Amino acid sequence: MSDPIALVDCNNFYASCERLFDPRLRGRPVVVLSNNHGCVIARSNEAKALGIEMTAPWHLIKQKFAKEGVVVRSSNYTMYGDMSRRVMRILSTFTPNLEIYSIDEAFLGLRGLKDVERHAYTIRDTILQWTGLPVSIGIAPTKSLAKVANRLAKKGNGVQVLVTPEAQIAALKQLQLTELWGVAERMAKRLAAIGIATPLDLRDADPHILRQHTSVVMERMSRELQGHPPASASLR
Repeated sequence: MSDPIALVDCNNFYASCERLFDPRLRGRPVVVLSNNHGCVIARSNEAKALGIEMTAPWHLIKQKFAKEGVVVRSSNYTMYGDMSRRVMRILSTFTPNLEIYSIDEAFLGLRGLKDVERHAYTIRDTILQWTGLPVSIGIAPTKSLAKVANRLAKKGNGVQVLVTPEAQIAALKQLQLTELWGVAERMAKRLAAIGIATPLDLRDADPHILRQHTSVVMERMSRELQGHPPASASLR
């Protein structure tokens, strides 16, 4: 079995940062806008529940959601960058193998750990205690499956472990094809044209057909969904 990989993702990062410095925003729908109050670039769970979509031009929808009590904040990238560095410093204390993926996400190699689930809860609780930011953690043998696990973790208690084939298959059955890492609508249509309509279809697809009709990236994705990390994987 491959060494487990954890994906730690800060929940609604920009909105969570705004709440951290203004506790009055807790429990209220919050959106963060791009520079010059352009488009929505972050939403709290309450804002998502109202149907506010990412990248929506705020000037077109603000009247619609004004009566819902939506709180609007301008983006503050200096603050977000500072909070990101704090989170990444904490993560670096839990593993020598840290790969920062974005301002609010990082992969962690968990080689040698006997109880990865308990380790994940410790990471989650430590970040919350030291920074006040909520995170979700998905653990699996590959980055693609760790992304799947993380998505499910956000719907649950913040931690999801997918280390067995049975758990991985059950998880993939819960997702749409476009919920997979890197599968946008255009790629989903290309996959549908060759009979791949679900994450499980992609997992079980013929690698030669995938390479011929899509790309080597989708071929690699298929192998990762089977639990096989690429030979050049940096996290071991």
